[in-house]
Amino acid sequence: MKAARSQASEKVGMRVRELRAKHTISRAKLAERADMDVSHLARIESGIGNPTLFVLIQLATALEVEPATFVDGLTAADLPENVKPYSESDFRRELRRRDER
Repeated sequence: MKAARSQASEKVGMRVRELRAKHTISRAKLAERADMDVSHLARIESGIGNPTLFVLIQLATALEVEPATFVDGLTAADLPENVKPYSESDFRRELRRRDER
């Protein structure tokens, strides 16, 4: 089995899986309701997939929750190691550093 893409992908997948279990519906049924391929849903639930906003809205609608349910509490620390988002202050500091060269 492949490793999760990131902690964020793993957490989103776990939330989808938990909500699906709460609704006691199969993966195939949720995929049908969300108008997506069951293999895509399986990749998301396993943390291998990286769902787009569009897909999160489809899943939220099918599970009757707000899309924010899937990302609530996630932070930059949940992103892959090679992704380094800048805060506004980090960005300005980097610009000053570049200007000083």
